[in-house]
Amino acid sequence: MTSPQRRSSEPQLAMDHAQSGVRPGNDDELIDKLRTRAWDPGLRFDRADVPLAWIEERYGQDGIERIQGRIISSGSSGKVTLDARAEEIASYFAEAPREPLFAPITRDEVDAAEQIIGRPLPELLRRIYTEVGNGGFGPDAGIASLTAGQRVPGHLADWHSSVCMHERNRIEGLPSSWLYLVPGGCTMEWHVSLLAVDNPVLLFDVDGWEPSWGEDPHDGLRNASPSLRHWLWTWAGGGDVWAQVHDHA
Repeated sequence: MTSPQRRSSEPQLAMDHAQSGVRPGNDDELIDKLRTRAWDPGLRFDRADVPLAWIEERYGQDGIERIQGRIISSGSSGKVTLDARAEEIASYFAEAPREPLFAPITRDEVDAAEQIIGRPLPELLRRIYTEVGNGGFGPDAGIASLTAGQRVPGHLADWHSSVCMHERNRIEGLPSSWLYLVPGGCTMEWHVSLLAVDNPVLLFDVDGWEPSWGEDPHDGLRNASPSLRHWLWTWAGGGDVWAQVHDHA
């Protein structure tokens, strides 16, 4: 639990477009870039797994030694986790089929989800779910599915769902205009504001506010991207959405 701090509003947390260096572009171009990355199994997340034995076969012992300082994690399965932009990841997935992890949903399904949420989604977010995929790609652990019941083959639990998480968060006192977008690790979550101008993406610390101290969820905000569009352009272009968080820490 963090100590009490001055309440911060969404606009005060937002970063100016000019500081980011991200070219906005148009939404058609953004959707194309998101689709290209989201449908590539090596690039759809910030990290990807590759068998250590394959690296040795492909690159020899020199390849094993070369990745030692770049291994993010390893497990008993014999795979190592590397940055998705690594040469080894691109080579390993070069011939893999290009398809979404979860197929896009229909506009009628988005309409039904909006009825549950109680607010319309930004048109850009609607296009993502209907033209790119029903979640299953993006920064950190990936964008939540809008609908419930999506499951990665071989996994025992369903993929996180924005509609389900929105209901949980509403009960816990979060503003109904915040829509859960991506888990950020530990107690952090990314939300998109459905109410603020340009729909900023909010980095929220679940344990960062304490009602008994007179705080509200705004005290748990840690950073904000100026818009959903800006945040998505950052990731689609190979950037790190956490960079501005660290720059403004």
